[in-house]
Amino acid sequence: MWNVYLSGEIHTDWREQIKKGAAELGLNIEFSSANCDHESSDAAGDHLGAEDKQFWRDHKSAKVNAIRIKNLIEQADIAVIRFGDKYRQWNAAFDAGYCAATGVPYITLHDESLIHPLKEVDGGAMAWAQSPEQVIEILRYATAE
Repeated sequence: MWNVYLSGEIHTDWREQIKKGAAELGLNIEFSSANCDHESSDAAGDHLGAEDKQFWRDHKSAKVNAIRIKNLIEQADIAVIRFGDKYRQWNAAFDAGYCAATGVPYITLHDESLIHPLKEVDGGAMAWAQSPEQVIEILRYATAE
């Protein structure tokens, strides 16, 4: 069983496309990811007490979210890091850096318009894919017995 961590953009169904494609091929993969619900992710630290400055609310929630994210990345056999063109995914870039620092191989998933801004992130990746279908094919090949 391979563990694949899915990181990045939350506004499209790319995660579901990859999961569905892997299931259709019968790949022996378990998927994980950060909390993809923006509102509850932003509120992850709210139970630790109210803050009067947004910085401290975000700071606490980022740390609570990091408990999950760091654990799941460290358990992953590979990560897929998706960058969309509508929003800047700083968290995804951080996840790619964490993968690189901990030796977890990763695939980047983005279109050609982001090649230049992501040159360092892509430089550490094992592959750059432009579609979920390409990611599925990489996973099929990598997990073949």
